[in-house]
Amino acid sequence: MNDDIHHDFEQDASSTGLVLPDQNLPDKLYIIPVHNRPFFPAQVLPVIVNEDPWADTLELVAKTPHQRLALFYMDTPAQDAASFDPDSLPEHGTMVRVHHASKEGGKLQFVAQGMARVRIRGWLRRKPPYLVEVEYPQSDEDPRDEVKAYGMALINAIKELLPLNPLYSEELKNYLNRFSPNAPSPLTDFAAALTTAPGAELQEVLDTVPVLKRMEKVLPLLRKEVEVAKLQKELTGEVNRKIGERQREFFLKEQLKIIQQELGITKDDRSADADEFRSRLEGKVVPPAAQKRIDDELNKLSVLETGSPEYAVTRNYLDWATSMPWGLYSEDKLDLEHARKVLNAHHAGLDDIKSRIIEFLAVGAFRGEIAGSIVLLVGPPGVGKTSIGKSIAESLGRPFYRFSVGGMRDEAEIKGHRRTYIGALPGKLVQALKEVEVMNPVIMLDEVDKLGSSHQGDPASALLETLDPEQNVGFLDHYLDLRLDLSKVLFVCTANSLYSIPGPLLDRMEIIRLSGYITEEKLAIAKRHLWPRQLERAGIPKKRLTISDSALRNLIEGYAREAGVRQLDKQLGKVVRKAVVKLLDEPEANIRIGPKDIESYLGMPFWHPEQLLTGVGVVTGLAWNSMGGATLPIEATRIHTLNRGFKLTGKLGDVMKESAEIAFSYVNSHLKEFKGDPTFFDQAFVHMHVPEGATPKDGPSAGISMASALLSLARNQAPKKGVAMTGELTLTGLVLPIGGLREKVIAARRLKLFELIIPELNRGDFEELPDYLKEGLTMHFAKRFSDVVKVLF
Repeated sequence: MNDDIHHDFEQDASSTGLVLPDQNLPDKLYIIPVHNRPFFPAQVLPVIVNEDPWADTLELVAKTPHQRLALFYMDTPAQDAASFDPDSLPEHGTMVRVHHASKEGGKLQFVAQGMARVRIRGWLRRKPPYLVEVEYPQSDEDPRDEVKAYGMALINAIKELLPLNPLYSEELKNYLNRFSPNAPSPLTDFAAALTTAPGAELQEVLDTVPVLKRMEKVLPLLRKEVEVAKLQKELTGEVNRKIGERQREFFLKEQLKIIQQELGITKDDRSADADEFRSRLEGKVVPPAAQKRIDDELNKLSVLETGSPEYAVTRNYLDWATSMPWGLYSEDKLDLEHARKVLNAHHAGLDDIKSRIIEFLAVGAFRGEIAGSIVLLVGPPGVGKTSIGKSIAESLGRPFYRFSVGGMRDEAEIKGHRRTYIGALPGKLVQALKEVEVMNPVIMLDEVDKLGSSHQGDPASALLETLDPEQNVGFLDHYLDLRLDLSKVLFVCTANSLYSIPGPLLDRMEIIRLSGYITEEKLAIAKRHLWPRQLERAGIPKKRLTISDSALRNLIEGYAREAGVRQLDKQLGKVVRKAVVKLLDEPEANIRIGPKDIESYLGMPFWHPEQLLTGVGVVTGLAWNSMGGATLPIEATRIHTLNRGFKLTGKLGDVMKESAEIAFSYVNSHLKEFKGDPTFFDQAFVHMHVPEGATPKDGPSAGISMASALLSLARNQAPKKGVAMTGELTLTGLVLPIGGLREKVIAARRLKLFELIIPELNRGDFEELPDYLKEGLTMHFAKRFSDVVKVLF
């Protein structure tokens, strides 16, 4: 049956003779499915299909005289004959003429020339090769004017598309010339074939036989294609422009380099680096050893490849070595009057410190230079140590560089790393010199008492060579490995206390003590410096917010009683912030803060007026710590007389415990002499307590206070009221000198204690105190404990 059909089909085909596109169209055609997109009658394109199962079909087509077949679109490709479902084919396909069929690598390739739409009328063979009876649907007559208008629109759109997309070559332009609005059907199909619309939409166009309806579907697809092509062209143009600009710039730069090198105008990167380093040394006085080392490194730089790591290391080294201010010194302003003005402008009070700094500058002025000095400013936090360092620099007219050594645990921070390490850097001193650009700045080392030490070395020991005027003429930084003269640098160090500074380091420093401020000084500082600065920070005009002196005094007494003024500054800031809220609520108001308002701004006071403890066995001592001076009440009482004993409380250190033992032994052995009951301690169990138990207390200055408390207990007589004392006691009754006298005097004045007992050996220290501290004081100087007894009882 099938062979007969083949025979009939061939007979029918051979009888037609010469076949033209629209004449004698065969009514039986073999079928091959295509899956990328539908094939249109106006197309001429290569088609590639799998050899299995379509090889037989193509061979049979080749034997037909007309050599035509039908291409139908399928969404999913048919991998083999089994997966091909004849019923899934769409209504319309395209009859094509086959040219140049060939086989390669399991694929069949042929050029298909689209001829006409076809519709399947019936199946003659449902196994490969598939054979169908077909008919050729014809379009009805459409209104000529509308078709012509659509035809012109399509031709215009296609002409718009061609220059936008370079894929459509000259052949397509020639192909387009063959169409005219008078042949609308092929034109419409050609227009649809040009688009990149999805296969399903294009099949709809193929299925639409009436030309006008088909044109209505194709025109939006084509317009969309034009818009996408325009957008793509814009984007491509923008990308090309940017790339072109960069390439042009790159080529021009390369050409410029070559031209400049040919003319000898410029050098390569190495020469440029070397020249820059040499130019930095002009006008500097480089020591011969350093100059030789720098020249060696420059020679090394000239032979290294610019991309090598060694080049980067050498270049970095030369960058530091040539940045040093070799032989450059700033001129000192050795004008004492100018120095006094600067110090007075920046600091209220501290008269003894100011005069000490003036003396220091005067010696420099007399010699003609200030060199090799290390000043150590010691005092509680917030008394202005750092700002005094700045003032010294300003009064001398020298650059100022500050770095904190608090918590520093690596000696490489001071002396630099060896340059063989990755990320090696010079020490802080070399960095300071590079920044200030002179060899004689004022360098401040903050928090020297908080230096640490670890497995990375001991920075305190590293500072010895740095600070010692005898050694730092040839200071050696590990990174530079060149001798630097630091002897002209003025070092200013700051510390809260001397206890944690190593002895050898302390030995090299000139100690200037800053003690705390009394209320009067704090009041002046608040008025002159702190309050105006807080107003400025908040942007408040002075007239709109004012504070009275009595309010400031209340604030100082109740909220900021520490030695420095940092807490005072914080409290003033708090007052200003709360006042700003009120000013925003009442834009027209001016606020004046009086003494009664302070509590509403800051809450209840932290400090209350200290109650002076009085009575039998109670004595007021004076103490000194890193936060300033304080009063230290000492109480002694007899608990019972069942047995003899002595108990101590109040978190006392070893030194205080020793003082208590000495006082107990001394008083016990001299009771008769001091008119006490000689048998009092034989049966008494005595308890001595220093209030504020949780606070650690230690230091050699409470001996006479403890002895006085014990004697008062033995005599059963209260000591004289309003007397405070400080001094250390020996077993033979001698009164030894103490430290921190200024802070202790300030603490006594704060408590309105104007009668003091101090060791005779501290008379000189008392004489040096400023007049405003000595004013109104009654002083008793004790050589032996008997002098203390005369005053108290």
